[in-house]
Amino acid sequence: MRAALLASALGLSLAACQTAGPPPAPPPENAPTGVTPNTFRMPAGAGCTGEVERFQAIIDNDLATGHTTKGVHDRVTAEITRARASCAAGNDAGATAQVRATRSKFGYP
Repeated sequence: MRAALLASALGLSLAACQTAGPPPAPPPENAPTGVTPNTFRMPAGAGCTGEVERFQAIIDNDLATGHTTKGVHDRVTAEITRARASCAAGNDAGATAQVRATRSKFGYP
């Protein structure tokens, strides 16, 4: 009798777990450290402009989530700024190469 009662109680508790939905996600300002907020959107764009803006968004997100330091962010941003200037000057290939070199230098795939 006792075993049947325990099995019944266990079955009810498992059923309760299966019907409950996942807890709601916290608002972005309360998201745990290290987690990209669900409001993050990768910038669109073609050519060097898109490459520059996407990498800037990645490094900004890494700083915001604690995946990099302010010092590294500043160094990467300085290199991205140079690539942005090359892109604005019409040097698409050079700017794209600068972004790729910076990504590689700082360990971004």
